[in-house]
Amino acid sequence: MTARLTVNGRPCDLPEQGTATLLDLLRDQLMLTGAKRGCNYGVCGTCSVLIDGMLGRACLTLAADCAGRSVTTVEALDADGSPDPIQRCLVEAGAVQCGFCTPAMVLAARALLDANPRPSRAEIVAAISGNICRCSGYGAIVEAIAAAAHG
Repeated sequence: MTARLTVNGRPCDLPEQGTATLLDLLRDQLMLTGAKRGCNYGVCGTCSVLIDGMLGRACLTLAADCAGRSVTTVEALDADGSPDPIQRCLVEAGAVQCGFCTPAMVLAARALLDANPRPSRAEIVAAISGNICRCSGYGAIVEAIAAAAHG
């Protein structure tokens, strides 16, 4: 019997190689490239995905440990063709520059807003603190998430 997980609402077989990371599965087998390979040590946050609704580092998570679980990548947030309100607010606020950190920032914000629809500025800052942005700074990102929460 093959072990399975759900990725973006679709059932998916787990790789037979027990050492494959979730990031390997997403990027190399499922061609879902929103989660980026940054530091590969779980420090930069660019590989972040939602695992059962909680933010997780795909580079540190073994795919096998996700058996029976639900994984959501940034690709699922605009599955109907319209962007998630967080994505829209990030663009409107000019909070995306190179875009490398954006998918992870969006998922961190989505996890926060799903748990707390009206977060304080301090809660927003804490929620994205595990994601490194090297070009835009964080001011516009925080403002965009606040706008998504209140608008």
